[in-house]
Amino acid sequence: MTTALERLRELKALGRLEAEYDRVAPLLAELTDDPGTSGATDLPRAGRLLAGLDRAAVLAAHPDTPVVTVAVTGQSTVAQLVDPLTAELARHGLLLRPVLGDHGAYLHDLTSEQGLFHGLAADLSLCLLDAETVFAEVPSPWDVAALSRAADDVLERLTGLAAHHAERPGTLVLNTLPLPRRHTHQLVDHRSRARLGAVWREFNAALLRLTERFPGLAVLDLDPLIADTGPVSDPRLAGYARAQYTAPLLAAYAREAAHLARSLRGMTKKCLVLDLDDTLWDGILGDAGADGIAAAGTLRGEAFGAFQRIIRQLGAQGVLLAVSSKNDAEPVLAVLRDHPDMVLRETDFVQINANWRPKDGNVAEIADGLGIGLDSLVFADDSPAERAQVRHGAPQVAVVPLDDEPALHVTRLLADGWFDTPRLTDEDRARTGQYRVERERRELREGSGSHADFLRELKVSVELGAPLGHEFARLAQLTRRTNQFNLTGLRSAQADLEARAADPGQLLLVARAADRFGDNGLVGAVLGHRAADGLHLDNIWLSCRVLARGIEQGCVAVLLERARDAGLAAVHARYRPTAKNHRVRDFYPSLGFEEVGEDGDGVVFRHDLRTVPPVPEHLAIEAEFARLAGHDGHDGHDRPEGSRG
Repeated sequence: MTTALERLRELKALGRLEAEYDRVAPLLAELTDDPGTSGATDLPRAGRLLAGLDRAAVLAAHPDTPVVTVAVTGQSTVAQLVDPLTAELARHGLLLRPVLGDHGAYLHDLTSEQGLFHGLAADLSLCLLDAETVFAEVPSPWDVAALSRAADDVLERLTGLAAHHAERPGTLVLNTLPLPRRHTHQLVDHRSRARLGAVWREFNAALLRLTERFPGLAVLDLDPLIADTGPVSDPRLAGYARAQYTAPLLAAYAREAAHLARSLRGMTKKCLVLDLDDTLWDGILGDAGADGIAAAGTLRGEAFGAFQRIIRQLGAQGVLLAVSSKNDAEPVLAVLRDHPDMVLRETDFVQINANWRPKDGNVAEIADGLGIGLDSLVFADDSPAERAQVRHGAPQVAVVPLDDEPALHVTRLLADGWFDTPRLTDEDRARTGQYRVERERRELREGSGSHADFLRELKVSVELGAPLGHEFARLAQLTRRTNQFNLTGLRSAQADLEARAADPGQLLLVARAADRFGDNGLVGAVLGHRAADGLHLDNIWLSCRVLARGIEQGCVAVLLERARDAGLAAVHARYRPTAKNHRVRDFYPSLGFEEVGEDGDGVVFRHDLRTVPPVPEHLAIEAEFARLAGHDGHDGHDRPEGSRG
């Protein structure tokens, strides 16, 4: 049987790799699907194949392929990072555009107007640091005091680097510095070695804490990666090639960087769909009954219990949990309610599909029931046949390859960081409860005579106003994760949003929604700017959780009303099609906007404000923000005005 790597080589040999780039991600998924295969070694080989791709040819054949521009620099040689990073990004359908800096010139690369990266709009700027970043600053001979001074100087330099980057787009990525034995054992007394270890760890801790000050900074902690990959460096490569990290460690670093790039592009998964038999518990419920399964009390059972605890930990951070199991529903529910071994209970899951239907259909039903896309799901199952069926029937779903060794379930679930996000918000932690309440809304909708009746009974209320200080992290997350109702596909970093909010020429509003069942939190946002010809709406976002409730129409209706009252000439807007926002192509025309032309890859609209649409009758909206006339955001009123529609 031809392997996935061999098929990639065939495409390369035939000159078809660029034209058939859409086949690359599924083939790379196959490399890591079966835990027994050599995916760990085949993936870097695939990266070498893909690193030679003609990006222009890929984009000519697949113009919607997302391109990730990555600047790579560091203390030592960094070119060997390109191959694994190419493969890791390609696994997620992303195309790498690497820009390599000069050897040892990371400060110049990243800060100088003559630097290689000046003017480069990099999505990620990877600054790969190693022990030499500090030890290059110490005299010879040296002691711990000299090392401590050098570490302080380097930390100050890196803090300045983070501050400099905060004024630029994209994310700067630093990393903690491993401390090799060849450095610690230059000190012959144990007390000095202990002091050195303390100073070094304090430096790394301070480096990690910089992320609390700079939203556009990420610091990858290499210690967990080293624990999995083995040695930090090969003395020969370090000595002769200035390559301070081994290939396995660089591959692990590349995987973490790819996870970060994926999350920054709004590709974080939302829901974990789990099999039950031999996945969540030991045994087959239909054969052995409730007394014959275990998640505690035996060696294998304890491994399943540990797996359940990790899943519950994910659920507490906003990951939705669901079940797709080939079992009868009542026995499954009885186990989840009453079995003494279970860590996870029925209330931990937002949907439980226990039936005998094919699992690709089941996962599609789960996605539909939650109102999210198939590409928001992660499916974990110990059966190769079930995984293959889901891969074939629902290829957008990410698949976690489990097998009959439960002690490895946790490792395999966490390996790909499917649920990684730059920031965790209060809304994330409350998400499971929100979706549980959504069931009640669905029951109300199904019991209503019409959609209009449903909306009237739902009693939706909206607050439209400027974002509060604590809301910027959630707002940035909304721009990354919102795909369906995202009029231009724009995604914004927290620092950029904060800067726009502080600019009197910009308009940034958030929508907070509630209804008879509870608070939905921050669900939408409007971004615009003021110009001589009126107000320009740069983008609108709305969470898929609250679509089709009139919130988007109500917010724009209020904006149009305010613009008219402020005497503006018009309101302008733009729609740029993406792979997922085609349903909102006619949103602006439905509110009276006229299409006036095209702008690059987008469509431009204009509203002359002669006839402003009303706020939907079922909607109560409280709008509190400065009027729109003038570049100071005011028109003679010192206090924001509240209105109700």
